[in-house]
Amino acid sequence: MSHFTMETVGWEPRIPPVDAETATPQQLAALEACPPAQRRSTYFLTLANDPGSLGERGALFNAVMYAPRGLPRAERELATAAVSIVNGCIYCTSVHARRFAELTKEPEVMQRLLDEGFSTELSPRRRAIVEFSAKLTATPGELSGPDLKPLREAGLTDLEVLDLIHSIAMFANANRLMQSLGKSVPPPSE
Repeated sequence: MSHFTMETVGWEPRIPPVDAETATPQQLAALEACPPAQRRSTYFLTLANDPGSLGERGALFNAVMYAPRGLPRAERELATAAVSIVNGCIYCTSVHARRFAELTKEPEVMQRLLDEGFSTELSPRRRAIVEFSAKLTATPGELSGPDLKPLREAGLTDLEVLDLIHSIAMFANANRLMQSLGKSVPPPSE
């Protein structure tokens, strides 16, 4: 059984998070730039120790993940789940696996990916996205022009490829922050 899951995973910080009740105006403003559902999460409250960085990160995250153009949101979530699997970030994998399942109404596709790995059966477009995401995450220096060919053959436009690369790069950073600042706490086994 895979240690990756679509169940809710916890996270324990290694440095104290900011107390939302006593946060400075700068910390509160930075939290407001983050996705609404995450503004009071332990992770974002931990990032609020550096409000300037969090404010920039929140704005970038919103621009990359929620832009109303380019790569469909579900495919951004698929890519970020793949990045998180390669990086071993159990927390981020669970969050983005669930979002993909919610957006596509195809939880079985994501469950197969979690259980069987990247060799699981996927549509050609999803296969191209997952394989490109995994390669760019694991060996970014080896990426070359021919690596874009499967994406093109699967129908991705220039803007969709750019959105995909932005999502992958953003989550290379997000996974490192999550894993460095704390640890994932898997759900209890049944």
